[in-house]
Amino acid sequence: MLVKFDRCSLALIALFFLSASSFAASEGEPVDLRCEYLVNPLGIDSERPRLTWTLNDSRQGAKQTAYEVIVGTDSIRVGNKDGDLWTSGKISPGSMPVIYSGKKLNRFTRYYWKVVSWDQLGKPAESKVSAFETGMMGQQNWKGTWISDHGSIDTKPAPYFRKVFNTSKKLKSARAYIAVGGLYELYLNGKKVGNHRLDPVYTRFDRRNIYVSYDVTEHLQSGKNAVGVILGNGWYNHQSRAVWNFERAPWRNRPAFCMDLRLTYEDGTLEVVGTDLDWKTDQGPIVFNSIYTGEHYDARREQKGWNTVDFDDSKWHGVMYRAAPSQNIVSQALHPIRNVETIPAKSVKKINDTTYLFDLGRNIAGVSRISVQGAEGTTLRLKHGERLYPNGRLDMSNIDVYYRPLDNTDPFQTDIFILSGKGTEEFMPKFNYKGFQYVEVTSSKPVTLNKESLTGYFMHSDVPVAGSIHASDELINKIWQATNNSYLSNLYGYPTDCPQREKNGWTGDGHFAVESGLYNFDGITIYEKWIADHRDEQQPNGVLPDIIPTGGWGYGTANGTDWTSTIAIIPWNVYLFYGDSRLLEESYENIKRYVDYIEHRSPSGLTSWGRGDWVPVKSQSSLELTSSVYYFVDASILAKAAKMFNKNDDYAYYSALAEKIKKAINDKYLDRGKATYASGTQTELSVPLFWGVVPNELKAQVASNLAKKVEESNFHLDVGVLGAKAILNALSENGQAETAYKLARQDTYPSWGWWIVNGATTLYENWDIKAARDISLNHMMFGEIGAWLYKGPGGIRPDEASPGFKNVLLEPHVVAGLNSFEAKHKSPYGEIISSWKKTDKKTSYTFVIPANSTATVCLKVAEGKRVFTSGKALKETDFISTNVDAQGKKVLNLAAGTHIFEVR
Repeated sequence: MLVKFDRCSLALIALFFLSASSFAASEGEPVDLRCEYLVNPLGIDSERPRLTWTLNDSRQGAKQTAYEVIVGTDSIRVGNKDGDLWTSGKISPGSMPVIYSGKKLNRFTRYYWKVVSWDQLGKPAESKVSAFETGMMGQQNWKGTWISDHGSIDTKPAPYFRKVFNTSKKLKSARAYIAVGGLYELYLNGKKVGNHRLDPVYTRFDRRNIYVSYDVTEHLQSGKNAVGVILGNGWYNHQSRAVWNFERAPWRNRPAFCMDLRLTYEDGTLEVVGTDLDWKTDQGPIVFNSIYTGEHYDARREQKGWNTVDFDDSKWHGVMYRAAPSQNIVSQALHPIRNVETIPAKSVKKINDTTYLFDLGRNIAGVSRISVQGAEGTTLRLKHGERLYPNGRLDMSNIDVYYRPLDNTDPFQTDIFILSGKGTEEFMPKFNYKGFQYVEVTSSKPVTLNKESLTGYFMHSDVPVAGSIHASDELINKIWQATNNSYLSNLYGYPTDCPQREKNGWTGDGHFAVESGLYNFDGITIYEKWIADHRDEQQPNGVLPDIIPTGGWGYGTANGTDWTSTIAIIPWNVYLFYGDSRLLEESYENIKRYVDYIEHRSPSGLTSWGRGDWVPVKSQSSLELTSSVYYFVDASILAKAAKMFNKNDDYAYYSALAEKIKKAINDKYLDRGKATYASGTQTELSVPLFWGVVPNELKAQVASNLAKKVEESNFHLDVGVLGAKAILNALSENGQAETAYKLARQDTYPSWGWWIVNGATTLYENWDIKAARDISLNHMMFGEIGAWLYKGPGGIRPDEASPGFKNVLLEPHVVAGLNSFEAKHKSPYGEIISSWKKTDKKTSYTFVIPANSTATVCLKVAEGKRVFTSGKALKETDFISTNVDAQGKKVLNLAAGTHIFEVR
């Protein structure tokens, strides 16, 4: 049979073969091509998108001596190194990311790109062809109108929408762009489009709205097609009551949406099916939905086939036009929320004929799905929680403390499912998530359930994994896993504090955990979105609320430097981890306004604006000391950014301000004779050490005093959140690595290990498991230990002088109690590995440096010991510096490749 292909088909076939992941990459080939840190993304609004890649090259000394980027609209031409948009020419090495610098990009256009890279021998290698596609690129390019039903903010059932349209000619491609105030699910011809959950991500709706892009070509058919949309309230129309007053948000309204379905035909013509008054609306089985409490679903109200062509919608109603929530509608160019992991119930306990208790065996954030048979009208309540009463029933007293219901119709963390009586029925909420390990199911009439009747889904922003830890101490492995579980449980398009009681974007929790997040996950897209939320929320005078986004709550008296320093700390860390200054540059004026406000209210250089060392074990630390340290951090970051962006006057001013703050702190709180700060608590010693306030000549003494303080507590913590962020690093970085490890792996109260030995699979909000308050069992505010494992035992750090791990700082700490340790981190240049193993007579180290990176390695060598590689002892001249003192540090510069050393 003879098969004919047109030019478009050949282009698609060529792209498939050029991009197919089944093809093994050749040595030196650029791989993992990304645009805006996403693979083949749709809906890119940036006029100058960032392009990144790594090299598939494990050779010793592998590096990129030059590169060329080719961008065009024809995949075959780009594959042949012919770009009609941009051919960069051969450019010497540079660093990631590379900024697109070609002709102006057009909206709604698919662009293809590839990279040619020259290795250390001058040999070129070509990448496969990758792609990105632009989106709206401006508010003015929407064709559809914002529509809703005729409900009010108090209408409880979710609105359903539908429209039938024709594809009159042969379709080439189709894209859907949908912006929503609230949440949505999109359907075409009866099938859900995409696998995202809780789209679009939450923003300050009256200042910025998000649209999502889809390739829906395969969803459409010749002739008639049906499009359907369900809208959920989300944070846009918060009907539940809690202490944060989201029901009073200035943007609050009945959910609404705008959509453009762009149909491109084979003959080159374009048709846009947009939202207009031709759409119809009705209500369905989702009779109530709250992002905060739960979802109520009445299966008797289902309208089968409501989103298909042949459905009779004669009883449906007309829609109404609505104003757009804001005039700033931007693309959701980030890793979306998904049901990432399926978790079968570990056990089920039948309490009586109408009550069952399911245990997932671990604490998660997400939803449950139930499958059940029962009589019509039978009502099931699925109550979700983290702990049990002694009698085995669900205990929600640790998570429902801030809920303020008006009546009993909206129970906390509880889904309500009313059966239709038509065989086996399934329910999973669409517009809600919860934090839970246990689900207690009660029914109005007896039903039969078994372990397979309920399944949990771990739901979170689906950020790629970027790191791993493996220690010979299993407790350390479990602490690391619990840290990641809590981090992901609190990542929903923005970092939250907990997935049950609040779901708030607490600023402090966010920056305490940022390093742990970036070592373990590729989270830049989420952090860029969240810092944009910061810019939306910032007052003209520079003040930020301590929960972001917010409906108004959080601009109080304690939203100070120790919490809202997110505006500086997160962009700075993104710069260190990715070598990408865009977020820092976009936030520069916001950081400046913030620092200027603090200076205005605290002209002496000291400030008491803040919350302090939240949830300490017992010792109270000076609020003025810790808040002033964070003020110093903000001013220091601002000064560094000013230098980076050639703002010379700002650099001079804020450098001097940082020194003024440091001097004021040390003049008041540092006892130079005793080398201690304030009253000498663990927090008061560790915070100035970690953040660089301690004078260089006193660091070792202050660290020694901190170690003694820890030893006095029998190697237990006596800190709150600020001390937990600082203490392990302050010890490890200043010659007290042994003390840091003893503290980190402690397994009696108070410690991280204490939670684990008591069954924790996530991190808690309080060191005291039986505390009267602040006792969420899935919090991230004590999560710095997840980063410290990379920095301390693993010794992997970014180099401020060569950020993005272009040069890797490696200083692993070999400590008593650990026989081996391995840390892996996927940097912008590839995977870094730092591994060590010790025996009685020697310690062996293995370092893997990715192609196009270098490393500065610092090894601790005891007196009388020597460093060997390939069986040969290194000479003193092989080291770039040698410090044979109590630390015994020897420093090497390494090129890319695998390096094995022994100290014996």
